[in-house]
Amino acid sequence: MSELWIPAVEVESAHGIREVSLRTRHLMDRRIFLTGQIDAALADAFLSQMLYMEQTESEPVTVYINSPGGEVNSGLMIYDAIADSSLTVNTVCTGMAASMAAIILAGGKRGHRYILKHSKVMIHEPLISNGVGGSATSIKNISESILETRDILNGILARQCHRTLEEINKATQFDNFMNAEDAIEFGICDKIADSIRVA
Repeated sequence: MSELWIPAVEVESAHGIREVSLRTRHLMDRRIFLTGQIDAALADAFLSQMLYMEQTESEPVTVYINSPGGEVNSGLMIYDAIADSSLTVNTVCTGMAASMAAIILAGGKRGHRYILKHSKVMIHEPLISNGVGGSATSIKNISESILETRDILNGILARQCHRTLEEINKATQFDNFMNAEDAIEFGICDKIADSIRVA
């Protein structure tokens, strides 16, 4: 698989004109992209960028999300970095925010959670990625761990969406796809973005 090409742009400063990658330019403009499968590497990169943002200025940060979800622990690390930040964090769904990515989307500052008009959100219970095997005790422990994870994730959604835990438990029993209007009505987002420049 070939590496994605990231174009370079020219940036003017007191030291003259220099070339930087477009991703670097976006970071300078306080924009972070959360794209693709959520895993430890993506979470580490995200945390590094958030730490940089918190040390440099107090201006808002905009996080653009287009992800099918991924690892719960990595996703919770990203969620905590957004929800506990001293900065105003805008979250923007730019294609699909599914599973763990939907919880991250909901974690933005209330009133600052956006979705593009043709984007979608999907929520569901946590899934077991590999086949379950082993002793009865091991299977019981795995089951208890999954239920505990479900309670944590559904608790976050209940708080962020201003819904009861019973409503969230019912809504996540299946792959629950929502268009932009549905996601706003449910409480995961606050408004449809008029433009991709929401900050």
